[in-house]
Amino acid sequence: MIRKILLRLDKKYYWTEGDLHTNYGVVKEKDLKESKNVVKSHEDKEFLIFDANFIDQLDKIKRGPAIMTPKDIGVIITNTGIGKDSVVLDAGTGCGVTASLLARVVKKVITYEVNKEFFNLAKKNFEFLEIKNVEQKNLDIYEGINEKDLDLITLDLPEPWRALEHANKSLKSGCFLVAYLPTITQVSELVSNSQNFLHEKTLEILEREWHVEGKKVRPKNQMLGHTGFLVFLRKI
Repeated sequence: MIRKILLRLDKKYYWTEGDLHTNYGVVKEKDLKESKNVVKSHEDKEFLIFDANFIDQLDKIKRGPAIMTPKDIGVIITNTGIGKDSVVLDAGTGCGVTASLLARVVKKVITYEVNKEFFNLAKKNFEFLEIKNVEQKNLDIYEGINEKDLDLITLDLPEPWRALEHANKSLKSGCFLVAYLPTITQVSELVSNSQNFLHEKTLEILEREWHVEGKKVRPKNQMLGHTGFLVFLRKI
């Protein structure tokens, strides 16, 4: 578990235990434990220091397949009405990023992952993050969904239309299925096959960071552009 974050110039360091070795010198464990805002290395270089939170822990999990980004997951949370009493199914678990962030706001997340390697990777990540409200299943959602009365289903799969019939039986009325798809042809195929759902909207979320330094205010040269399309289908 990461305990502290240290910042110097454009570098970020994660500390768990023991002395921290950086390219600006060694920061002693004793100083890391006692310092509140600033700590110095043996080379007399200053670092800002603060307690790590969940997002910092998430940065350090082991990655596997491509993940849905926080900018996309945040839009799912705010557009589907889920909350502390919701039960959500996430299929195509991968390394567990989506399930981990959903678990922060809902009662329970059930994950389906057919790939055993990814299943085990996500299991280790949930343990590292100390997440207790995720139930993992090494299952193929294309073959069926065991749960009923779900408040949300998220699909990060190449052919989500193959799960539509199962999702329709398992979702509560008025609740959402959200698919994350990299190409517009997949979006078209999904919407064309979604007769039992209302296609509420399809979104592409673009994130542009700005450089702010005194009166020097401008967009940064690079932006986080297309990562995938979010298709929101609502059970009728």
